[in-house]
Amino acid sequence: MWVPAGLALALVVLPVVGLLVRSDLTRLPSLIVSESALAALRLSVETAALSTVGCVLLGVPLAVVLARTRVPGIRVLRAVVLLPLVLPPVVGGLALLYLLGRKGFLGYLLDVTLGVTVPFTTTAVVIAQIFVAMPFLVVSLEGALRNAGDSYEQIGATLGAKPWTVFRRVTLPLLLPALGSGAVLSFARALGEFGATITFAGSLQGVTRTLPLEVYTQAESDIDSAVAVALLLVVVALVVIVVARPRALEGRA
Repeated sequence: MWVPAGLALALVVLPVVGLLVRSDLTRLPSLIVSESALAALRLSVETAALSTVGCVLLGVPLAVVLARTRVPGIRVLRAVVLLPLVLPPVVGGLALLYLLGRKGFLGYLLDVTLGVTVPFTTTAVVIAQIFVAMPFLVVSLEGALRNAGDSYEQIGATLGAKPWTVFRRVTLPLLLPALGSGAVLSFARALGEFGATITFAGSLQGVTRTLPLEVYTQAESDIDSAVAVALLLVVVALVVIVVARPRALEGRA
């Protein structure tokens, strides 16, 4: 097992080593703290945090419905929910654009009735991140609910507890470890989101240009800056996973 395990590890580690070898170490500190890089970092962290909150608020009820509902067509619904996992992110961005853009049916209504335009705004970044990241949370929570079974919830119901009380006092505690792990995965996925964001939100500095988009922009003109920002993104992602994931697995995230 050591040989394939070593190859798998090399496939993950060596590309990062390649970035380090290619980087200009003398310019690296100044490139990382440049105005554009810091603006992209701040926007990435803020939008990823907001999208993670959105994933939790929307994904927890969705996971409970998928895990506990026994109705015809639930498998089709589950497949639709997990669709962003297999769709190219650019396709997701186009779908969002033609839903919430001015020519989309929902976007047209928002524009006409409220004067609200969603695409190419920071809100669009958050929506795109929720679209691609929420399935990670739903998968984690649904698996945890299925493994735990519903015996405790049935006992609570037979003792006279109302559905909301059962959910709050029984279901949520069962979900805490998976919720923490899923939230970390969702945050990390949102942090690295590129395709849906650039298609739906564009690349406006300080507004929609997150770290992945900053890497792409810099790669067109200054490869050293692109490598520096890419390394910054790698470091941030590692910090998120190393610091938060162990706590999440223990249910303390």
